[in-house]
Amino acid sequence: MSEIRSEREHESREAESLGHIVPLRVLLAVWFALVLLSLATVGAVRVELGSLNLWIALGIAFVKATLVGLYFMHLRYDQPFHAIALVGSLLFVVLFVGLALLDTAHYQHELIPGYAPAVRP
Repeated sequence: MSEIRSEREHESREAESLGHIVPLRVLLAVWFALVLLSLATVGAVRVELGSLNLWIALGIAFVKATLVGLYFMHLRYDQPFHAIALVGSLLFVVLFVGLALLDTAHYQHELIPGYAPAVRP
């Protein structure tokens, strides 16, 4: 009897480690949200908001990366620490890139006109 029980426990532990099945409607909803966010990114470029455009684009990119990590990489169904680590690291990337790009805006007026190589279409 104990052999049957230990075998069943081993099988249940093995099944838990294999993963889970995400419903198709969840994956389609996340995909649709990613498409809408991509369209929002394109639309945000067309509206001139100054330096706020940068933060809007980074915010949309953060949300898209979070959705991909949580649902398509299945971190939402894993241990909560992994999802927190993903979201935290993405926030730091957005912060560092945003601050670096804002810094370039401060010294851009000091650039020598015509010094940079010409960009050809």
